[in-house]
Amino acid sequence: MNQETKTKGEIMLEKAEKIGSFWAFKEEPLSKDKQLLLFDNVQFIYELALAQLELKALGVEFEVTNGLREFRLLKDPEDVETLKRKLAYFKLIKGEYTDYFYIVRKNRTRSVNQYLTHWIYPYKGKFHPQMIRALLNIIGLNRGDTVLDPFIGSGTTAVEAQLLGINCVGIDISPLCVLQSKVKTESIEVLPEILEWKDEILSKVGVNLFNLDDKALDKVIDTIPNEKVRNFYLMAKLVAVSDNARRKKDFTKAFRKNLDLMIASVKDYIDIVEELNLKLGKVNIKVGDSRNLSLDDNSIDGIVTSPPYSIALDYVSNDAHALKTLGYDLKELREEFIGVRGKGQRRIDLYNEDMKRSLEEMYRVLKPGKYAVIVIGNATYQGKEIKTVEFIIDYAERIGFKLVKNIDKIIFGLYNVMQKENILIFRKEV
Repeated sequence: MNQETKTKGEIMLEKAEKIGSFWAFKEEPLSKDKQLLLFDNVQFIYELALAQLELKALGVEFEVTNGLREFRLLKDPEDVETLKRKLAYFKLIKGEYTDYFYIVRKNRTRSVNQYLTHWIYPYKGKFHPQMIRALLNIIGLNRGDTVLDPFIGSGTTAVEAQLLGINCVGIDISPLCVLQSKVKTESIEVLPEILEWKDEILSKVGVNLFNLDDKALDKVIDTIPNEKVRNFYLMAKLVAVSDNARRKKDFTKAFRKNLDLMIASVKDYIDIVEELNLKLGKVNIKVGDSRNLSLDDNSIDGIVTSPPYSIALDYVSNDAHALKTLGYDLKELREEFIGVRGKGQRRIDLYNEDMKRSLEEMYRVLKPGKYAVIVIGNATYQGKEIKTVEFIIDYAERIGFKLVKNIDKIIFGLYNVMQKENILIFRKEV
């Protein structure tokens, strides 16, 4: 295939291969002297705190060296192999690379947190995957356990749980969130079928002499019998719709480029599963309401979530182009979403009531003695700071949770709505 006949996506893939897949994480000389070495991108205090909590939760006795990047083992761990498979903030243990070091190298983007399928769809307010992996370890979840994220959002918890062999129940009121979360975790099951449909799909993209129907792409996507394959191509369309709406990119070019990158990322996921012999967790993503969970009492082993910052960020307006493309009425959706109903003090009151019900449901479904992690920050609304963190802590403790850890998470970046978040770790008392 010559350069003229290649799609833009295929050319980008070749460039990515030349750059190297671990551009953000340089290799270290493998030496037994390097007992525990942090990743190069670990730079904030909260990350160092989580790294230490992760080690403690996994039973590792250690001390931090003066350089703050290398930790010294005080006693040889009983199960180094398990540590290699689970650790999030460390790339080396006893001279061997962790699984996570190899996982993050499978990255088709220039963002360290967008490896594998994490990058698919530009959703605002995404979790850092590395943080989620560490939190799953910190709250003691193991292969076969079930984690709940009642605000699944972009699906970060689902992907990281899946990689660790932890089962995940992901719920969201937004059909867009459910779709992207499903695509990120389910497409690895149907890659051969995805490839079978590629040529027919591409033949319907854009208007040309042989294709004068501007609905041709929608029609062929609708005819795909396998829901997981159909979701994949619908997601590829929505990524292109987003590029067109937000960046004014040509839809056809964006679709072709992103489709190639999505397929490559799904293949990367399959490859790393085979290379590391990962036993993936089961994922169950569905449209649902955090205020009324369709789950049994005391049925969940752990919760990791971040409630919507809807007071500060209007998720309906932000993703209006995608939601309209999916055929949803924005006015109707607005009545269902948490934090976007009402104005002024009424909006804050409704948000607080919704969060109370959500916390009560989290408490109900969580097993006694288990942990719920809530990442939340104080938003600014109409020029005033809304004390959401204090409200969450107060109400959670009133209904029976005990706050066992409160970690400040500073957010840097010119475009961040939130400047600081808190990682709140609660335990449901027995």
